[in-house]
Amino acid sequence: MRKIFFCLLLLPLVAIGAEAGYRLDSSPHDARDLASLQSGARTYVNYCLGCHSVQYVRYKSLTELGLTEAQIREHLLFTGEKVGDMMKGPMPAQAKQWFGVVPPDLSVVARSRGADWLYTYLRTFYRDPKTVTGWNNAAFPNVAMPHALWQLQGEMGYDAEKKAFSEKSKGAQSRTEYDATVRDLVNFLAWIGEPAAAERRSLGIVVLLVLALVFFPLTYWLKKEYWKDVK
Repeated sequence: MRKIFFCLLLLPLVAIGAEAGYRLDSSPHDARDLASLQSGARTYVNYCLGCHSVQYVRYKSLTELGLTEAQIREHLLFTGEKVGDMMKGPMPAQAKQWFGVVPPDLSVVARSRGADWLYTYLRTFYRDPKTVTGWNNAAFPNVAMPHALWQLQGEMGYDAEKKAFSEKSKGAQSRTEYDATVRDLVNFLAWIGEPAAAERRSLGIVVLLVLALVFFPLTYWLKKEYWKDVK
């Protein structure tokens, strides 16, 4: 009976593993790395924002990454937007006709998909002549999205049986450089999904220390007072 109960507990984990299919790599992102976040913001605006909005974030919010409003205007605004505007892409209504689906907003994609999934996904595109776009993805088979960063990474081939990639043509970046670019982009997407995460974690540590140093001794003293007459 115990074995059956234990197996039932494992069923959800088995289902998740089967659904995932491709083994995810651990994302090395760090929300405290402002240089990485700034680099990720630049990559996002240059390569992603044309199709994918982050409509719940204002350009002005990027000042939290250490950028000035002047730097935002100079390096991240290209089509007449203002610093106070939301980060909405210019994708036209024909997007669904072109790609089969409307490119989703990515404001909370890191929270819904997970940073590890994004980091793996953006590094596992490969050429596939059988698809409409000419691209496919090992982590997301038959994805409608083409490889927006292929000029940086280059073109890859993929053997699904061996789960092995091969280089078809070189990109502008080396493998190490491209992995760093993806890390920065994922870092930015994770920050967008929860900008206050770092501050919340720091506050949580302070709260736990207060509970441990103040309330625990007080609770212990009350316990001694309450039970001192009990023999």
